[in-house]
Amino acid sequence: MTVALLPGPWEHHYLAANGARFHVAIAGPEDGTPVILLHGFPQFWWEWRHQLVDLAAGGYRAIAMDLRGYGASDTTPRGYDPFTLAGDVAGVIGALGVPEAHLIGHGWGGYVGWATALLHPAQVSSLVAVAAPHPRTMLSSFWRGGPAIRHLAAMQLPWFPERRLRAGKGTLLVDHLRAWAAPGSAWPTAEEVEVYQSALALWPAPHCALECHRWLFRSRFRDDGRRFGRALRTPVSRPCLTLFGELDPVVRLPDHSGRHVSAEYASRVLPGVGHFAPEEAPDQVNAALRKWLAAG
Repeated sequence: MTVALLPGPWEHHYLAANGARFHVAIAGPEDGTPVILLHGFPQFWWEWRHQLVDLAAGGYRAIAMDLRGYGASDTTPRGYDPFTLAGDVAGVIGALGVPEAHLIGHGWGGYVGWATALLHPAQVSSLVAVAAPHPRTMLSSFWRGGPAIRHLAAMQLPWFPERRLRAGKGTLLVDHLRAWAAPGSAWPTAEEVEVYQSALALWPAPHCALECHRWLFRSRFRDDGRRFGRALRTPVSRPCLTLFGELDPVVRLPDHSGRHVSAEYASRVLPGVGHFAPEEAPDQVNAALRKWLAAG
């Protein structure tokens, strides 16, 4: 899928891991400290273009990964549960030939980051979760109602959400991006919408992107969901930072993720920012990431 291989001051590579092939965009010196960036829904690696450049300029080896089912990574028929997705990230770290890496995830990518830090702690140096509370905190917030649970419920319908993701203007993708950004935000531009729309236009990308949401709901009635719930009772043992937009309509603040972390924990609220902080406010996010990584 060449639409996902957008040019810039980075290199595109493919890595075999956990039974699938993953696309990554890499910038920065080969001997730099590795930092893996995990995108949210409905985006792909390109969400992190601003951070790729900034981290590379700071001497880090920045790796923006397309999650399973997105961008130029494999669109497999199964594997959208947190056990498999965490294994994907751990596998990519191994394929890069490094013992561990810092993880930075936004939205659904933050959820995967939490799962990776919990299930594969030896390969995680630290975690930064943007607009992504710890899964136990997130689920507790979801079931209290609001736009997040309505969004999740709408994804459970068969085929109709896929059709809306693939359609033109006024689609689920456009509505989602604009509704969850800060009120009055200039983001996303028409060009940015077109990039994301193009990346989800080819089948089965829309179906794969929605399977994570479906697992989150349906797993509550299955053994794998109960097994992940039990795993979440173990505190995350790696240093964690959470970043939240002040105007995020989805995340309920104050955040209580620190209750589920046994290592160093910090949290910051970014003023004037909605759900999509890496693109809405790249300078604020870049500064926070540089400060966190330098301290580690």
